[in-house]
Amino acid sequence: MYWREWLKTMVWALIILGVLNMWVFNISTVKGQSMQPTLVQQERLFINKFIYKFHPPARGDVIILHDPVLSEQPTSKLLVKRVIAIGGDRIEIRNHEVYINQIKQQEPYIDTVIGDVDLAPIIVPEGQYYVMGDNRHQGMSKDSRIFGTISLKQIVGRADFIIWPLSKTALL
Repeated sequence: MYWREWLKTMVWALIILGVLNMWVFNISTVKGQSMQPTLVQQERLFINKFIYKFHPPARGDVIILHDPVLSEQPTSKLLVKRVIAIGGDRIEIRNHEVYINQIKQQEPYIDTVIGDVDLAPIIVPEGQYYVMGDNRHQGMSKDSRIFGTISLKQIVGRADFIIWPLSKTALL
C-alpha cells in the first residue's frame, strides 16, 4: 500500500507543477546570439508568466515573446528581447544610438553601438511595445526594427533571472 500513497503523491505533484508551469512560471533556454552580452546560448531563464497580470511591461524588462513573424503557426518560436519603448514613446535610432522621447539612452547592457541603419522617429502606439535584442551588431537581432511593435498578448512573460549555469545565476 505504501507504493499507492507514493504514486498518488507523485501524480498530485505533477499536476500542480503542470498548472504552475502553464500559468505562473516557465523555464526557457536561450538560443541564438541576439541578447549577448546579457544572455548567452544555453543559459536557462526563469520566466514569470504571472507578472503582467498586475502591471504592464516597463522599459528595460527582458521578456519572452512569440515570434510575430511566425505567430500564425501553432507552435510559434519564442524570442527573448528587451523592452526599449512603451506606448506613447517616440523612438528613433540616430547616429547608431537609441533615443527615447529625444533623450539619448544609457544602455549599460550593450557592448557596441547599433550596427544597422538608423531609424526615423516613430511613436509607439498605446498598448504596444518596441523591443530589441542587446546584441546591436549588424543583423544580429530579429526585433521590432524588423517586425514592428508588439502587443501584450504576444508576450509570454518576463525573464526574471538566470538559473543555469549556477556560476551565472543572476537577476535580470
